[in-house]
Amino acid sequence: MRKGVHIMNKTGRIVIVILLIIIVGIVVAMKQIGPASDAEQVLAGPATSENKNVPRLLDMGSKGCRPCDMMTPILKELAGEYDGRLQVDFIDVRQNPEAGREYDIDLIPTQIFFNAAGEELWRHQGFLSKEDILAKWAELGVSLSAKATE
Repeated sequence: MRKGVHIMNKTGRIVIVILLIIIVGIVVAMKQIGPASDAEQVLAGPATSENKNVPRLLDMGSKGCRPCDMMTPILKELAGEYDGRLQVDFIDVRQNPEAGREYDIDLIPTQIFFNAAGEELWRHQGFLSKEDILAKWAELGVSLSAKATE
């Protein structure tokens, strides 16, 4: 009988060690996920335009979504190259599901193009290249070559 108790104690200790290893693994994984990346912080913006009188490109996606992650460097480039002429915002709909509902998002990534008055002009679901984004702005009659003066 004493031997059986000893085996149960040994088994219990093994289970406890395994659970501790799993918990430590989860904690380490959560720390690696951490806060938004630098690109997301640069692109993160409110649901309304801070830069008045400029068109706005809003990308709704999520970290870890492959097409969304492919959009991040493109959005960062656009934000830098067209600073003052185009507002580029990113909203992570997994972290902010209310925004996804507010903009009626069915699929990520979704890019929404707004004119300087804040009116939606067009939206696209899925990956969209930088060239296609710039071509769409031109097709919509929005010039990004000079600062808007409205």
